[in-house]
Amino acid sequence: MISMFIFFAIFILFYINKMTNSLCLQKEIPEERQPKVFRTINVLITILLISSYIEILFA
Repeated sequence: MISMFIFFAIFILFYINKMTNSLCLQKEIPEERQPKVFRTINVLITILLISSYIEILFA
């Protein structure tokens, strides 16, 4: 089960980063602000994935 969840988490992070890149291009976010946007979104998605794994683990 853990390997399935890790595969799912990597897929989700990859796809979210792809959508974040599209957002940065569409909203014309300056190059110097883009790393902060990516870092913020990645941290929030990682927290979401960890909490959902814990929820699945103890449910």
